Amino acid sequence: MEPKDAEPIESRSSPVCVNNPYLDQMKDDILYHFSLATATHDLPAMFGDVKFVCVGGSQRRMKSFIEYAAAELDMGDPESDYPDLCAGTDRYAMYKVGPVLSVSVWLEPGTVVITKQSVDPTFTPKFEQIVLGKLVVRNTDLDRSLAEELLQCSKELNQFKAVMGNTMCTMDFYEGQARMDGAFCSFTEKEKREYLKKAHDAGVCNIEMESIVFAAMCNLSGLQAAVVCVTLLDRLEGDQMSSSHEVLQDYAKRIQILVGYYIKKQLKAEAVQVHN
Repeated sequence: MEPKDAEPIESRSSPVCVNNPYLDQMKDDILYHFSLATATHDLPAMFGDVKFVCVGGSQRRMKSFIEYAAAELDMGDPESDYPDLCAGTDRYAMYKVGPVLSVSVWLEPGTVVITKQSVDPTFTPKFEQIVLGKLVVRNTDLDRSLAEELLQCSKELNQFKAVMGNTMCTMDFYEGQARMDGAFCSFTEKEKREYLKKAHDAGVCNIEMESIVFAAMCNLSGLQAAVVCVTLLDRLEGDQMSSSHEVLQDYAKRIQILVGYYIKKQLKAEAVQVHN
């Protein structure tokens, strides 16, 4: 079990299911968190050609990814200063090159984990949300065929270890992830190890704090989606990360390499179909 750096991926040109009839009654849809709005921005012109949406952690990492994608897909100069499309807010950063959108979310070491299911801390594939005072349970299954395609891409690359397994999503970094190095700890070392072994037996390969909401939202929207993570340490060996900054950067690049390879492969396949 290892905490990770997660890069959720929404892929392909799937139809998006918007389950809110009230949106049609709005003269202006203000996307506050992105500092965008239908009255001030031509959203179809800005995003109408997007086929791949990659969501990750920091602004720096996602700008680095769009520069990598520009070079890998031969769609732009990686040295260009790609503008932040959400520059009016400090909640998100968004970059675009060709059909690829890169978005930051402020929120055995090195193994890449392709998520089969996002599960809660009871190892159940569900996201619980309170709506109008009532408990609503949403499914968090991810697209299995997309996960298998990503796993096949990792085999073709043959540059690092990649596995398919479950990702456990928790509400906090410390006690929720069975860590003993936070401000509070209400369990023993033995209890911690027993819990992590149960998680392992349930197919959990890594732990993070975003994927369960991401999976639920993509299910509701009818989007094919995958979550790709890289593990940073073996949690049965300890709670704190001691790897150097350079090593951690190398781990993060493994996600870029895998996702970039997948996108390039998909675009090549589409080009062949068009010419045929």
